[in-house]
Amino acid sequence: MSAGPGLPDHLTEPRWVRGVVLALALGFLALFQLAPLAAVFAEAFKKGWELYLAAITEPDAWSAIKLTLWVAAVALPVNLVFGVAAAWAITKFQFRGKQFLITLIDLPFSVSPVVAGLVFVLLFGAQGWLGDWLQQHDLKIVYAVSGVVLATLFVTFPFIARELIPLMQAQGSEEEQAALTLGAGGWQIFWRVTLPNIKWGLLYGAILCNARAMGEFGAVSVVSGHIRGLTNTMTLHVEILYNEYQFSAAFAVASLLALLALVTLLIKNLVEWRSARPDMADAPLEAGAVPAPLARPAAA
Repeated sequence: MSAGPGLPDHLTEPRWVRGVVLALALGFLALFQLAPLAAVFAEAFKKGWELYLAAITEPDAWSAIKLTLWVAAVALPVNLVFGVAAAWAITKFQFRGKQFLITLIDLPFSVSPVVAGLVFVLLFGAQGWLGDWLQQHDLKIVYAVSGVVLATLFVTFPFIARELIPLMQAQGSEEEQAALTLGAGGWQIFWRVTLPNIKWGLLYGAILCNARAMGEFGAVSVVSGHIRGLTNTMTLHVEILYNEYQFSAAFAVASLLALLALVTLLIKNLVEWRSARPDMADAPLEAGAVPAPLARPAAA
């Protein structure tokens, strides 16, 4: 068998080996991802469009849909600001506690969301450390929308920062230093040099953050109190419907979550494809080149 371009014969596999590996991969994908996804949509439409539309437009379901989208809309910009600021500080500066900050960013990846929710209850619950102070000031976090937002922020804040840190480390700071020597200010350097270089990584991290915010269950389940029409997100509403044996309604709302996930996956793939094939305007500057918007005008 002939080798691929640039590869010797001993580094290529026989055609049947590649066929078996591909068949196993596709079989696993069909069994554990495509089949459950198809089952969700099949069950959602099993009893017709009328029941499907009724399930997703009834007041409690509509409230859960709006809350899910609203929480994601709040978590995303907050995480954008935090992620960019944290990545900037970690990659551009040396300071005490840098490794501790990196550890804190990684904390939600290592802590169970349910444990995170219990921590919020311990801090902000009626019997928690700050419970008396919150009650005195007529503030409520646990079993309220604010608690759902805080729990979602906790589980989503690593995504953007962790996407940007290795990207900004690989790019270095030569372009920012060149702009600084030309008299550019901090905000000017960020908007005209740093942001164009990280925009695809930033968008990719934002997509992952938004997907996790809409699909979060564990932490939100603990702090929400499962109050219908108030603190239930779509994931919690699906659980309640399923526990009440309203299977068609549960699968109808679950199909919306699945559809949101598919749209997110499509956007993610488009971003990956676009970032892998940048045009000349997006190409990195050559060593020693000066960013055009910051270049000094030629003397008259």
